[in-house]
Amino acid sequence: MTRRPDDRPLLEPFASLLGEAPGSVRTFPIGPLRIPLAEDLRLAEPIVGHGRAARTNRGLVLTIDASTALEGECSRCLDPVSSRVEVDIEEEVLPSLDLLTGAPLNRAAEPEVLRLDDHHRLDLEPLLREAISLGEPIAPLCRPDCPGLCPTCGARLADAGRHAHDDDGIDPRLAVLRGLAVDGGDETE
Repeated sequence: MTRRPDDRPLLEPFASLLGEAPGSVRTFPIGPLRIPLAEDLRLAEPIVGHGRAARTNRGLVLTIDASTALEGECSRCLDPVSSRVEVDIEEEVLPSLDLLTGAPLNRAAEPEVLRLDDHHRLDLEPLLREAISLGEPIAPLCRPDCPGLCPTCGARLADAGRHAHDDDGIDPRLAVLRGLAVDGGDETE
C-alpha cells in the first residue's frame, strides 16, 4: 500500500477474514508509504513492513512489523542524522457491527478496544503514526563516540582537533579550586 494522493485514509479490509473460522490468518504488505507524523517528526525513508491478522472468536488479533527512519539532528553536535525506527504493534481489533445481524455493537463495554469501521476496515495510519512517535529515539547520535560541541565557544569538537581555551574563562569565585590537584590514584583514600 502506498499513501494515496487524494489523502484518503490507509484502510485495510477485513470483511472476508471476519467470515472465516477462528484461527484463520491473513497476511498483508505495508508500504512503501509515507504518512504525516507529528509536526516535529519527519520521515527520512518510507515505511515498509508486513501485517498479520488472525481471526479470534471475538474479532481479530492484529500484528504489524514495520520499519522506517526519522530525520533529526545529533543530540550532541547538532549534525543531521537519520535514526532507524522499528515498529512492533500487537492489538486486538473488534468489529463495530454484529456479523450475523448487522446491528451496531455496544462500544461502551470496552471503549479502549480498537474497532473496525462499519465496512469491516481498519485505518492503519493512526496505529503506525503512534508507534513511530513512541519509537522515536530520545537522544539520537551521529555516531556513538560523538564528542559534541565545545561548551565555551560552540565549535564542533570532532572538527576542532586539539581544542583548548585559556583559563581566563574560570569564574573568579572558583579560581582557588585550580590549585587543588588530584593524583592518579584512588580518590577515596
